[in-house]
Amino acid sequence: MARKGKWEMARRKVRKAVNFTGSQHPSITSMSQPIVVFGSINLDLVARSPRLPVPGETILGHSFARVPGGKGANQAVAAARLGVPTVMVGRVGGDAFGQELLTSLQRSQVQCEGVQVDASTHSGVAVIAVADGGENHIIVIPGANGRVDRTDVERLKPFLKGAASLLLQFEIPLPVVQMAATAARAAGVRVILDPAPAVANLPADLYTLVDILTPNSVEASQLVGFAVDAPDAVNHAAQVLLQRGVKQVVIKLGAEGAFYATESETFWVPAFPVEAIDTVAAGDAFNAGLAVALAEGRSLHEALTWGSAAGALAVTKAGAQSSLPDRSALEACLG
Repeated sequence: MARKGKWEMARRKVRKAVNFTGSQHPSITSMSQPIVVFGSINLDLVARSPRLPVPGETILGHSFARVPGGKGANQAVAAARLGVPTVMVGRVGGDAFGQELLTSLQRSQVQCEGVQVDASTHSGVAVIAVADGGENHIIVIPGANGRVDRTDVERLKPFLKGAASLLLQFEIPLPVVQMAATAARAAGVRVILDPAPAVANLPADLYTLVDILTPNSVEASQLVGFAVDAPDAVNHAAQVLLQRGVKQVVIKLGAEGAFYATESETFWVPAFPVEAIDTVAAGDAFNAGLAVALAEGRSLHEALTWGSAAGALAVTKAGAQSSLPDRSALEACLG
């Protein structure tokens, strides 16, 4: 059976479980519980070319841009643009890039009191090659992100009081991610973990601290040790991750939609059909849309649809934070 066919058959069985209705709800207000993001803040150096080079090959590109990024900062900007009070906790370097990154966050209405300027190092940088078809290769140089430590977790804790969710990723040291998840659990705050960049062997205790785990298919494959490339494999991977202690699993599958699982329920979330320009930050937009909807008190089914819509909109524009949709664009997509 063709690949498209096997995915479509799996989705068709549950397509009616989730709808795209969203316009009947009022826009969220400052009364929403805040979202806290603990993670990386990078400047993305983006080169575009007709295709990606193979190892050892030099090709000519056609454009270059500096774009604020970092998975943590991307998620913070995406959530803030969708209208929820959002706090960023992390580090930038004591360089010109650091000031540029802080200014960009503040311009998007992200609260930056939790961001430390670390004069002992440079800001995080991501070197990104993007093909015209949307595929990308990324190299991340952590800089200040690699210095995030226990003191940053202490700065995080006051912001968790009354928060709806803590969003985490893996572009800061893994032990610190676990400390942050532990702090959120103690504060009664939902933990949403995007396990990217992929890590093969996570501490067993970390799984038990996660409320919603949101890998894509590559990251899921790294976590479970087998290819997540067909509907049965997606379901199997989700069950493995649940057995490790995660409460809810969302496997993001790009144009194939997303798969949701708990111990008692599974369903597919259809994708929004769009023409992909650049897939950078699509997963970050998904997580932000999911978290924003939950902060507003929407149902889980609707929150996943919001995530799917936000991720779809992000791939229609180039860049990381430059591609992230605002509230009006999301509502128009939801119809």
